[in-house]
Amino acid sequence: MMAKVGSAARTRPETFRVTGPAGDIAVFAQGDPAGEPVLMTHSILSSSMMWDDEAALLAARGWRVIRADTRGHGQSQAPAGPYGMDALAADSIAVLDALDIERVHYVGLSLGGMSGFGLGIRYSTRMASLCLCDARADTPPALQPAWAERIAQAREQGTAALADATIERWFGKSFVAAHPEIADRFRRQAAATPAAGFIGCAQAIQGLDYLAGVEAIAAPTTLVVGANDGSLPEAMAHLRPLIAGAVLEVIPGAGHLPNIDQPAAFQEALLRHLARARPDTTHG
Repeated sequence: MMAKVGSAARTRPETFRVTGPAGDIAVFAQGDPAGEPVLMTHSILSSSMMWDDEAALLAARGWRVIRADTRGHGQSQAPAGPYGMDALAADSIAVLDALDIERVHYVGLSLGGMSGFGLGIRYSTRMASLCLCDARADTPPALQPAWAERIAQAREQGTAALADATIERWFGKSFVAAHPEIADRFRRQAAATPAAGFIGCAQAIQGLDYLAGVEAIAAPTTLVVGANDGSLPEAMAHLRPLIAGAVLEVIPGAGHLPNIDQPAAFQEALLRHLARARPDTTHG
C-alpha cells in the first residue's frame, strides 16, 4: 500500500509513505518517472538526506531515483525491535512492490550495504545491479562488544549520546574541523534517530551473517570503500573475488561516508558502476 504525501517537480523529491512489513516507510522519488530505477539506502544513525547530491545527479541524467528511510530512521516508523538484516532487505522489496518496480539498481552504504548483500542473495531476480559501499557481509566476534556497548548507551542515554563519537568515527577529526556545517548536519540527524530504531538496526548488524552466501550473488556488483575506513578496505577486498565479476573501487582520502567527504570521486565511481551494469544506457 502506498500513500502520496506531497508532490514536486521531476528534479525535486516526491514523498510517499509505503506500508512495510513492520511499519510505514518514508520514500522519496525524483527524476524521470519512466527512467530506469535506482534505489538508495543509508547508514545507521542517518537518513535519506545523505544521498541528496547523488539523487540530484542521477535524476538530472534521466534515472528514476528512489530513496528510502530505513525503519527506525528519518521519517520512517520505528517498530519495536530487534530487527534482522533479512527484515531490512524485505523493507526494500516492499518499497519496490509498492512502486511497481520489478528490477532496480541498488545502492546501499554501511547498513544499507549490509542489507544489500541480503538483497543480492535472497532477491536476485529483483536486482539489476548492486553498488555496496563501506559494508561488511558479516559481523565477526571481535566487533560484537562495540555494538553491545553502543546499544547499552542508546538504551540508557538516547542516541544523542552516540552522535559526537559517530560523526568523528565516520569523518575523522580533521574533516569535522574543516567542515563543521556538514558535521553538524549529520550530528543532528544522528541525535534525532529514535533509540528503538538505532537499537533494532544495531541488533541486525550484530546478527549479520551473509558472508557464506555472497558467492550466489549474480547481479553486476561494485564494492566501494573509503581508503581511510578502518578495516573495511581489507574486508571488502576479501569480498571482491567471492562475487563473480565484482569490481572494487577504493576512494582515496575518504572515510566511512565517501560520498560526503570525497563526493566527486565517489560520484565518478557510482557512474562507472551504472555504466558497467548497463553498457547500453544513455543515462550517463
